[in-house]
Amino acid sequence: MSSFYNRKILPRLLTCACSSPPMMKQRAKIVPHATGRVLELGIGMGLNLAFYNPAAVTTVVGVDPAPELRALAEAAPRAPGLAVEVAEGTAEALPFEDRSFDTVVCTFTLCSVHTPAAALAQARRVLKPGGAFLFCEHGLAPDADVARWQRFWDPLWSRMAGGCHIIRPVAAALPAAGLKVDWLETMYLPGTPRIAGWNEWGRAVAG
Repeated sequence: MSSFYNRKILPRLLTCACSSPPMMKQRAKIVPHATGRVLELGIGMGLNLAFYNPAAVTTVVGVDPAPELRALAEAAPRAPGLAVEVAEGTAEALPFEDRSFDTVVCTFTLCSVHTPAAALAQARRVLKPGGAFLFCEHGLAPDADVARWQRFWDPLWSRMAGGCHIIRPVAAALPAAGLKVDWLETMYLPGTPRIAGWNEWGRAVAG
């Protein structure tokens, strides 16, 4: 985040967009399922922290490459007693040992990482065998007319939204990383433009 827009304006826009009621409802569906030692990819503004169950989670370790967002995450509301660590890092090169987490949480993050396949491979690497990859992401819609408009708008959308893409597959990309999907739900988010509203959420298990 080097330009004035990226440093001062984009974090505010992302906070408004990512904390919209439909997106917060989606976070509430997935984050409480986390257990044990948890890694959150792209912790961003820390919007998920309020949804973790401190009785089920020992520690949440959140990584993000942007110092402006990490500062917001450090100050974000969370349940009393929830242990949280916020670290610098990227999803494609996680600074953690193999098989060191019980759960990886990934919400509205795969859309903006540079290389989704690398991020998923890293998530699989740090998960213990049988560990859970919990995801909630927007991406490429299954409807041809919507997908056509997504492809048309994606270059501009990405420039304005900090590298976010609206044409990436979600659940379909997980098996190649060794993550077996055992729970999947989908829908268009209400009150959201359809080109950005296709949402997939669920759980995959590390083999």
